[in-house]
Amino acid sequence: MENKLKLIVTEREIREAVAKVASAIQRDFKGKTPVLIGVLKGSFVFMADLARALDMPLEVDFIRVSSYGMNDSPYEDARITKDIEIDIKGRHVLVVEDISDRGITVEKVLDHLNGKNPATLKLCALLMRDGCEAASKVDYFGKTIGKGFVVGYGLDYKERFRNFPAIYVMEETE
Repeated sequence: MENKLKLIVTEREIREAVAKVASAIQRDFKGKTPVLIGVLKGSFVFMADLARALDMPLEVDFIRVSSYGMNDSPYEDARITKDIEIDIKGRHVLVVEDISDRGITVEKVLDHLNGKNPATLKLCALLMRDGCEAASKVDYFGKTIGKGFVVGYGLDYKERFRNFPAIYVMEETE
């Protein structure tokens, strides 16, 4: 079986989603210097665009969580494989995620970071899966998408397709 890619979010729609999210963050974090924590690897493109769209002082760090590895299916549990380096105690923290769907990665990251005693801890995702189990935990999101494995704009399938400027759903073909 091969995989066919079907465009579901255009470059223009991504730019609009980033602007929408940035505007809300700008409003809510006014007068603060947030720490943006990107969840690697999938969020790196979104986080770069989001950071450039924010007209405010901010700091950037990354956490790496493994939920797929080189597998076709996600693990039942996410594992933190790289921790943040910035001390976030008493800081305003915004976790930047590529997609929120099952909630396993989000739960792991938020629980871990909450243990570091930030003043506030909010979550931002570029994509939210329709019917997302973790929807109540997402403070900001760009677009809602349906079912299917998505790639592009930082999202990958076995480390491939991250460099695509738009987002595609993978469809199996015979």
